[in-house]
Amino acid sequence: MSSKEELALELTFPYSESPEFGTALEIAPGVKWLRMPLPMSLNHINLYLIADNEGWIVVDTGIRGQETSELWRKVFNQALEGKPVIKVICTHLHPDHTGQAGFLCQYWDAPLLMSYSEYYQACFINKMMGEKRSISHQAHYQKLGFSDSFLSSLVSGGSSFQPTEDDIPFPESFTRLVDGQVIQFGQYEWHIVTGNGHSPEHVCLYCPALRLLISGDQVLPIITSNVSIYPTEPEANPMKGWIESHQKLKAAIKDDVLVLPAHNKPFYGLHKRLDQLIAHHEDRMLILEENCTEPTVAIDLLPLLFERKLEGFTRIMAMGECMAHLHCLMDRKRIQRQLINGVYHFLSIDPTLSSRAKPGEHEDPDQLPELT
Repeated sequence: MSSKEELALELTFPYSESPEFGTALEIAPGVKWLRMPLPMSLNHINLYLIADNEGWIVVDTGIRGQETSELWRKVFNQALEGKPVIKVICTHLHPDHTGQAGFLCQYWDAPLLMSYSEYYQACFINKMMGEKRSISHQAHYQKLGFSDSFLSSLVSGGSSFQPTEDDIPFPESFTRLVDGQVIQFGQYEWHIVTGNGHSPEHVCLYCPALRLLISGDQVLPIITSNVSIYPTEPEANPMKGWIESHQKLKAAIKDDVLVLPAHNKPFYGLHKRLDQLIAHHEDRMLILEENCTEPTVAIDLLPLLFERKLEGFTRIMAMGECMAHLHCLMDRKRIQRQLINGVYHFLSIDPTLSSRAKPGEHEDPDQLPELT
């Protein structure tokens, strides 16, 4: 049994089956669960509908493209009970969550609701994806140990997230959601709780009366969300925010909620899962610290965290996650960074450490973070 399967046994999954793509399953009064496909190993995203007096609120939208748009039209005909979509909420900026926002908002003349940071980051990402792919921050990756030839090989690669001429543009206006805000949808109050790390101001929706938490990518039951350093903010410390966000959620939300995540299935055991996620990242950091007893280049640390072969942009993503752990260790004064011959080397500050981890001995291959 893999480590992720063992962790999942500590949670409770009340639904043995998931809704088929383009269909909806009611899981609480006025709350429906649907799924849309994704063109990668993580082959689905969960989306949700919340009933309001005059229509429906959509929570997250799916990836751009005709396939998802057609599945949405099927949902319109079969799941909305003759009522319109009146609001579209995106929990955060990533393209599998925002890709159909333009289509849905235009089709229904509905406003987009997001947090401030997520909306403007989404605008930036959509602009970048519309341009020809390039490694615009090559110096950043060179300092981490990537070769020029590897970086050059990525420039010609395409992406399933890139927009096409047929895609409806991302909405040019939005209504801001803020932490602590309470919104009335029908007869129920939904509380906005934000987190960060995976993205800058990720929105979760908590309904105490229904005992539901729509968690987006902030809490997933099996896989771990990607927490990365990007060349646009090379000195960031997202792992600190990620761990603090988990502690915040545990304090703010009762453990009896049914968690409605963006990937995998709804589950009970919020506090247990938050503890698991914190422990997972603390363990990754200890592994890195214990394997930097000599000055070590970041790229040489990747096999300690990921057993599967890393190629293309998957390798870039894995490096982003590795750097997030290293920056958190630097903030905690447990690792120091030195620039030697143009490449960063990392060295543990505690001289008594000895390595306990060898490549491939500790990480389930399915734990590679997805771009969720």
